[in-house]
Amino acid sequence: MLTRGTRRGTDLVRRATAAVREDLHAAVERDPATSSRLEMALASPGLHALWAHRASHALWTSGRRLPARLLSQAARAATGVEIHPGATIGRRFFVDHGMGVVIGATAEIGDDVMLYHGVTLGGRSLDPTVKRHPTLGDGVTVGAGAKILGDIVVGHGAQVGANAVVTKDVPSMAVATGIPATVRRPDPGRDPQEALYDEPALWI
Repeated sequence: MLTRGTRRGTDLVRRATAAVREDLHAAVERDPATSSRLEMALASPGLHALWAHRASHALWTSGRRLPARLLSQAARAATGVEIHPGATIGRRFFVDHGMGVVIGATAEIGDDVMLYHGVTLGGRSLDPTVKRHPTLGDGVTVGAGAKILGDIVVGHGAQVGANAVVTKDVPSMAVATGIPATVRRPDPGRDPQEALYDEPALWI
């Protein structure tokens, strides 16, 4: 008979395995350059950074903050992706290419979010008692080099163009491009893929 501790450990392993498989599946679906799940698992810095963050975040929330920071710094050195262990990240998150991504301590990221290289989810305050970093809703895509700064909200399904600088809230399903970013809503009557040609900054 399994003890309560053994059952709990088995359940944790099962949930962790399911999360790894889900992350891997989401990464393969979003990266047309990969040829296999094995290649993605072994050679994706964005995926490795995410898995390291899952572990460092668990350490952080359990109060073991120094080990959490050390693990996150090791992941940064190995992948080029810096995710503070305090950041909250949802399911099926993916960072393509990865190099130069920075995610701050109070950032909150929903499910099915995709970031390209060079993205910063940064702060505009030095006050450690307040939320300093952005909140990204479900299904958000952020283009290469974009900077999203401060305690702002990027709504569900929004897209942020490459190299945009965003310092104000972005409504759900809107597009934000430019410096400073301007926000518009795509014509709902147009095919979404065709509409992308109107926004060159969305292409990576």
